[in-house]
Amino acid sequence: MLHKFFEPGDWFAPKKHGRGSGFPTAWQGWVVIAAYVGIVAGLSLLLERPSMEGYILYALGLIVSTAALMLIARARTPGRWR
Repeated sequence: MLHKFFEPGDWFAPKKHGRGSGFPTAWQGWVVIAAYVGIVAGLSLLLERPSMEGYILYALGLIVSTAALMLIARARTPGRWR
């Protein structure tokens, strides 16, 4: 089933107003969103015991995972972001 992720096609709908992608239009888009939510939830476990290292790792993980989500959504949205 992993080969389905590499097939061409659109996973997200373009937004009518504003920048970025809209809601997922394919199951692959929903899997990407679910993975992002899971990663952010997992990163929040780093904040259970407050420490500077935990805050830094949380911030870095959040930045990297959000950037990855944006790159995937941009690549899998038809047309250009407005």
